[in-house]
Amino acid sequence: MADIFISYARSTAQQAQRIAEALRVLGYGVWRDDELPAHRAYAEVIEERLKAAKAVVVIWSAEAVRSEWVRAEADRARNDRKLVQLTIDGTSLPLPFDQVQCADLSGWSGDLNAPGWRKVIASIGDLMGVAVAVPVPSIQNQRQGVSICVLPFANMSNDADQEYFSDGISEDIITDLSKVSALGVIARNSAFAFKGRSVDIKQVARQLEVSHVLEGSVRKSGNRVRITAQLINGATNEHVWAERYDRDLADIFALQDEISEAIVAALKVKLLPEEKQAIEDRGTKNLEAYDLALRGNAASAEMGYENTARGTALLRKALALDPAFSLARRGLVEALRSLAFLTTADRASVQQEIVDLIEGGILQAKDLAQAHYWRGLQKLQAQDLFGAEQAFERSVALRPALEAELMQQRFQLLADVGCVSEAAPLASEMARNDPLSLLRSVTLQGCLVLLGRLAEAEAEYRRAQALLGDHGPTEFVALLRMWPDLSPAERKERYRSLRASSDLFAASYHARLEQVLDQPEAARRVLRHAYTEIRDREALGVARLSLWASLFDDQELALDCLRRAYVDLGLTAGLLKWQPNFAATRQDARFKQLMRDLGIYEYWRKSGKWGDFARAKGDDDFEIIR
Repeated sequence: MADIFISYARSTAQQAQRIAEALRVLGYGVWRDDELPAHRAYAEVIEERLKAAKAVVVIWSAEAVRSEWVRAEADRARNDRKLVQLTIDGTSLPLPFDQVQCADLSGWSGDLNAPGWRKVIASIGDLMGVAVAVPVPSIQNQRQGVSICVLPFANMSNDADQEYFSDGISEDIITDLSKVSALGVIARNSAFAFKGRSVDIKQVARQLEVSHVLEGSVRKSGNRVRITAQLINGATNEHVWAERYDRDLADIFALQDEISEAIVAALKVKLLPEEKQAIEDRGTKNLEAYDLALRGNAASAEMGYENTARGTALLRKALALDPAFSLARRGLVEALRSLAFLTTADRASVQQEIVDLIEGGILQAKDLAQAHYWRGLQKLQAQDLFGAEQAFERSVALRPALEAELMQQRFQLLADVGCVSEAAPLASEMARNDPLSLLRSVTLQGCLVLLGRLAEAEAEYRRAQALLGDHGPTEFVALLRMWPDLSPAERKERYRSLRASSDLFAASYHARLEQVLDQPEAARRVLRHAYTEIRDREALGVARLSLWASLFDDQELALDCLRRAYVDLGLTAGLLKWQPNFAATRQDARFKQLMRDLGIYEYWRKSGKWGDFARAKGDDDFEIIR
């Protein structure tokens, strides 16, 4: 039986559903009368559920006050001392319920930090005998402790082509410092947003909420390298530490160790023995392989098919020189995954190369922690999600410094299986560590939407408006979130604006779709024709088409697109298939089969973690609950 019974009037069914979903996200079992079985008497079931519930949430509204059913259910709950009441329209409560505390949720849009909602869950927690659920932390929370942003080091060489080298030094320092558990480090993407700009250090520190900022320069000439670095207190603008190093290029690895450890010492944070060992493990002693890896990763980071293809060629050369060089191997795996999404022409050979690289990583691993990491990737590639999770957990247990490095993989896995309540704190932390990244922001927005925290999703969306980059993805997520509340004219206006501002909507069918947004049948014809045009292209484009199909209630096309994107084209965008507008799509038997084919059901069954969208049904079956 469910923990919570929800009583409401029919006109507030939508609000009741939102409240039920928010309670399920917090781990409670919830029942409301949309789940009445067809073979039993209404009154009999109501009586049974009311008696079994530990808390009865009554949603008061003008209609509920007039409803004999709602008043009877509320009276029963009051007598049993398990009444939790709230109002959604400020209506005056009837006697004797006006003598009991009532939470005000007027205009509530899912914000779990809203005072009225916190009052509701506090009352439920008291009745259940459990602590109040803690919401996912917001990225606006003040950063605590010592933290740092490593600005991209300036290239002072008389050669613009050496930019990759100064960038590589900066990235290596960021990676090193990220291994120190006592130190908060801004991610590379946000730090590099300041590349080539004259900055005010105090302003950077305030914007990123860090206590310190590191800046510096690199001059490479022949076999000599000069690196200067200054560590600055973000609050006072005072230099905490500064140093200049003139060394042979052959000493670059020892020099990087020296710089990173000097910064940690200057910050006065504790460096654990295993963290010091992790910093000093450069992965290779081959300078040429290191140089090629820096060039390859820099090329791949520029995105696009040609740049990624150039990056993979350089990384292959680096790995050929040193097969045990993990940085090159990991970089090549990620570059090839990007390449697989950018083209389908040679996807089979690309996927086989990824498999070979991962298996080679296991053979070349220098310790068990590294071996478990590669085994985790191997399990992911084979869609053994439970095995992947176990391997990553073992990796972090053996080397805690890997936790930050594996955060993205762990988030991706949890998002993929619909465990959004567990994935959301990771999304929040990644966004805090990379606050200028639009990608991190749109991921966090997606989590907040799936958790029903619409006000927070809106706040994060507004924060992201000031960020640099392509706003197409975040605007698309916002449009999906707002779609039910927009008029046809407003939908068309936002869609037109999206097409004009982002390459995300460059496909030819978007122009045709814009003309028929207010004509569902015509829109479905446009989308079906579009599928024949793009089904063999990149996976994300097909997946986005599935979202449009769901908005226009074409469940068959939505499912065709989802299967094509996830199964045939190897999409790994975990959150997408759990979007609210797929609620009807997820009730189709073919969606259940998709969950089996992707290894998601097997994960649920083995782990016992059914997440926010599914639950077990019998010994060898499951059901999608929303």
